[in-house]
Parts: sequence; structure tokens; C-alpha cells
Amino acid sequence: MSVIGRFPAGGPRGSWPAEELAAQLRGRGRAATVVMDLDSDMFLVVEPRLEEAA
Repeated sequence: MSVIGRFPAGGPRGSWPAEELAAQLRGRGRAATVVMDLDSDMFLVVEPRLEEAA
């Protein structure tokens, strides 16, 4: 997986920047999704690498 963006989990209430970025990327045809990295307390926007998608 490739990490495209990192966002702190403690963002302002009602703000979902990781989800917004992933939605924009999916709108452009990329396979972006959001996962939680518990060790760093960050939301990560990720997408599979080409060799992983095959």
C-alpha cells in the first residue's frame, strides 16, 4: 500500500479531511481508502500499489 495522506485523529468535530481526500481521489479513478493507524493515532489515506492490485 502507498500512503497518500496523513491526518491527525483529533481533528475538529465534523471535519473529515481524510475521507474528503479519499473521495476526491476516488472521483478521479484512484482506489483510495482511509485506514486508522492506531500506533500514530492518525488516519491514513492509502491505495494499493499496482503490483498489489493485480
